[in-house]
Amino acid sequence: MVQTRKMNESFFVKMQKDLTTAGEWIRSRQEEKQALLNEFDQECKRFFFGKISQRALAASVKKTNTELQRIDKSIRDSIKRARSLSTREMKLVGDQAPIGYRATISGISGGSKKKEAAKRKPAKKKTVKRKPTKKKK
Repeated sequence: MVQTRKMNESFFVKMQKDLTTAGEWIRSRQEEKQALLNEFDQECKRFFFGKISQRALAASVKKTNTELQRIDKSIRDSIKRARSLSTREMKLVGDQAPIGYRATISGISGGSKKKEAAKRKPAKKKTVKRKPTKKKK
């Protein structure tokens, strides 16, 4: 009896959940970054109106920059993870290409994958032997 391909659906669903989680993680980090920028904007306004000193603002700048770098690194790592998960999902889906079968009077034929094109070997480089040049007298 002929067996057709069947996708591992539970594995696919698990990968989709992981991809969704990675997307949600990215979104939460983006919101965290926006909140940090809004908070720093408030600090700048407080400095402008004379509520805090320049020294306090400088400390806030340093703290904000280190936090922004940490969040950006986290976002980049999450994007990398999402990209790899997406690639794995696409590979799993791509492997589900149907195998061609035909019903004939003698039974079912087919089921073999298409033959891949034979790779050609690169041409060997020939060493050219030059004839010795005649010396002028």
